[in-house]
Amino acid sequence: MTHRRLLLSVLLAALLPLAATAQIAPAPDLSPEQPGRPRAQKIDEAVRLAKDFKFLKEGVLVVGTTTGRLPFAAYATDTKTPVGNAPDIAQLVADSLGRKLELVSTAWADWPLGLQSGKFDVVVSNVTVTEERKEKFDFSTYRNDQLGIYVKSDSKLGAIKEPKDIAGLKLIVTASTNQEQILLRWNKQNLAAGLKPIEIQYYDDDVVQRLAIQSGRADAHVGPNAIAAYEARDGKTRLAGLVSGGWPLNAEIAVTSRKGSGIAEAVTLALNTQIKNGNYGKALSRWNLASEAIEVARTNPPGLPKN
Repeated sequence: MTHRRLLLSVLLAALLPLAATAQIAPAPDLSPEQPGRPRAQKIDEAVRLAKDFKFLKEGVLVVGTTTGRLPFAAYATDTKTPVGNAPDIAQLVADSLGRKLELVSTAWADWPLGLQSGKFDVVVSNVTVTEERKEKFDFSTYRNDQLGIYVKSDSKLGAIKEPKDIAGLKLIVTASTNQEQILLRWNKQNLAAGLKPIEIQYYDDDVVQRLAIQSGRADAHVGPNAIAAYEARDGKTRLAGLVSGGWPLNAEIAVTSRKGSGIAEAVTLALNTQIKNGNYGKALSRWNLASEAIEVARTNPPGLPKN
């Protein structure tokens, strides 16, 4: 047995009692029928704004989405119907345009070519607005792209809002990620100010990572807020802080369409209408994503700069 495997085995053995008494998270609705999915009425102005857009199918909005992990999207119990927050947002847009929703699963790496080649009308797949992507695509924002800092539910740690708040903490992060780079920059800033350094921990296994938080081996986990917020439904962890995925710049997730195709403004209007009438909030809340809600949808806002 390798030294790494031995350490993992020891950690798991020590934490089995915690796992055995863990609270069970409420089961998500994975039925293909999705009775709890918010639905919307047709918006005449949105239909008018999209009058010059060439839809793939009559009376249908074809939406590409990456189906792999909740809360974004996963397959329903029929193993073929995508369900999750991305399908919910797509449904609200389709309803607003007075069209039936058709979801097409696509690999993340394939959505740009699929959209450009006309395989979908739009893509709803946790796509962040960037200046480079804006050269080929239009965007209608629907969620903040945020990193979440999560601690054990009964942790004595207070709010984590800025670099000094992580001084001296043991933090779990995934290697070679944007969040790791942000932590390293924060740590460098703290060291320059004479504050205690952080200890970074890396885990390949999500279960071991979560058990490390519960045991006190680590103080907090830093990662994509959407995933961490969904996992926090079990009540074992709580949100201690939010950081923009583009820190120090703001980053937003958006419905993506072909550049100049003529549907972006209609989608933005649809989203703003759903924000105002409450359907948008319901679509986020059912996947525990209310913390990433935006107040106003925007068409092609400033995106993350090119590297």
